[in-house]
Amino acid sequence: MKWMHVTYRIAASADAIAARAEALAREQSVECPVAAVTDRRVREAVMGRVLHLAPDGPSHFRAVIALALETVGDDAGQLLNMWFGNVSLQPDVSLVDVAWPDGLPALPGPRFGVAGVRERLGVPHGAITCTALKPVGSSVAALAALAGQQARAGFHLIKDDHGLADPVSAPFAERVPAIQAAVDAANHETGGRCVYAPNLNGGPRAVQRQLAVCREVGVGAVMLCPLVLGVSQVAELVRDELGVPVLAHPALGGNLRMDPAVLFGTLFRLIGADMVIFPNHGGRFSYDVATCLRIAAALAAPLGVHRPALPVPAGGMTPARVGEMCASYGEDVVLLVGGALLAAEAPVQAMREFVRAVTAQEGGHG
Repeated sequence: MKWMHVTYRIAASADAIAARAEALAREQSVECPVAAVTDRRVREAVMGRVLHLAPDGPSHFRAVIALALETVGDDAGQLLNMWFGNVSLQPDVSLVDVAWPDGLPALPGPRFGVAGVRERLGVPHGAITCTALKPVGSSVAALAALAGQQARAGFHLIKDDHGLADPVSAPFAERVPAIQAAVDAANHETGGRCVYAPNLNGGPRAVQRQLAVCREVGVGAVMLCPLVLGVSQVAELVRDELGVPVLAHPALGGNLRMDPAVLFGTLFRLIGADMVIFPNHGGRFSYDVATCLRIAAALAAPLGVHRPALPVPAGGMTPARVGEMCASYGEDVVLLVGGALLAAEAPVQAMREFVRAVTAQEGGHG
């Protein structure tokens, strides 16, 4: 019998918490009363178990519950479902931690990881620079011209904005070849190795069409929004289709009462993200310093055979914060600054200054 240990935070009184935790364990496993579980094997090997209860602030408790790994198989969506499917509908519960005493589900994990991304981008040391193509609504020509400027400025990685899917202003099949050509031309001029990561989007057939475009023009990475595309689709793409690094975007992540380190640091890494974007503290989102550092730690922590992934703190970041971010996250970090550079009085100069500032943090490496 193999189990995963999932920790929930439950709002309950001391008198009610034991029964509440037992009900949660049933809900997230057999989904029926104990009296209905007449099969001995199901009782012993599948039905959830409350392992530990402890107070966690006023009127709250932490409950560690063992859930059977056999209920997950090798499907990422089912993993998320068994963690938090039904109880996500119960507002008194949040998911705060997962431990793996008996091993991990058979999910792909990062194919490249930190070392592989560095090799692909040609950045053996130091922080990796990243920027975004904005704003949504721009034409193919405008986005390609911007990508050329960004590549010439020395960025290691350029990504689509996550809202840049398949719009009439810049259809995927037209946009991606044009942007890749602009990045290739800039690399040829500068000797750089800038990589463009288009945003794969839509249902399975749409994604397959987009992958064909990416392969034809030779893109060096892709961006995925796992909670928009579906975590099962992302895991299958990484396992069976993608031969380039994956940058994962956190869109919709705030809809789940799930600890960000578990969601972005563990789940996104299990399904194959090599780099994970998350909201950095001090930007336009509400994460605090401790939460951001826990996400980064989870992306680097031992996780079975899986490679570590790179943190990408983002969300309203500015060049002025380069030193602080490098000090916080160390050299294994992707620094993503987009809108602040485009809003500068001289955007191209701002891009170059940002790249120089990042390079200076490592004494010339990068």
